[in-house]
Amino acid sequence: MNSKLEQPTLASGASLARLAEILRFAAVLGNDDRSHSRASEPEGEKTGAAPGPPGADFAETVSELFRLLQDRGIRYVLVGGVALLRYVPGRNTDDIDLLLAVDELRALPEILLAERGEWFAKGRFRELRVDLLFTANSLFRTVLERYAAAQTFLELAVPCATPEGLILLKLYALPSLYRQGDLQRANLYEADVSALLLAAHPRMEALFEELSHHVSASDLAELRKITAEAQAREKRFGQSGSGSV
Repeated sequence: MNSKLEQPTLASGASLARLAEILRFAAVLGNDDRSHSRASEPEGEKTGAAPGPPGADFAETVSELFRLLQDRGIRYVLVGGVALLRYVPGRNTDDIDLLLAVDELRALPEILLAERGEWFAKGRFRELRVDLLFTANSLFRTVLERYAAAQTFLELAVPCATPEGLILLKLYALPSLYRQGDLQRANLYEADVSALLLAAHPRMEALFEELSHHVSASDLAELRKITAEAQAREKRFGQSGSGSV
């Protein structure tokens, strides 16, 4: 990526080297701020100095991770910011998010974990940050089983969450983010949902029905409001056309 003004985008058929370029660019831009953000990171992420930007062989690191996943028959789904870039442009991200069963980690000793919980883990594959979501969570398992499709890169096909799967994950996370007071991430996730609604026009009632099995009735009501506000903005701007200012 040649400029800070260039929007990250990951078109179908792109090379994994392009994915590495996006991750590396985001890491370089965010490196100066890493020391400030680390104060709010979990304890497992605070050990040692903040990592520097990826090296020159970073593209090979990214490619090797996906080759390992394929060659070892790991059942996984790509989620998070990289998956989002398959459907909408502009989302900066400097890590890979994978959804898989925790037992699959036995076949991936190269991923070194810094923190691990029942549903989530954070780790590294060489200089690549890898965030993991585990199918011990019933919604995560549902996304793996029902809301994933192969996305073709130049080198190989990568199972990727569908727009509906990403919306489910984003909405599911929002109540917890608000309760934690993490408004920055909550605003980012709401923007992601809005972008996916605009790009994919999913059947939201089916997704709300799915969410009803995983969140409380009060949380579901708030998520309906958030989604309705995003849809109202989309409709309002869509009706306004391309008028001049």
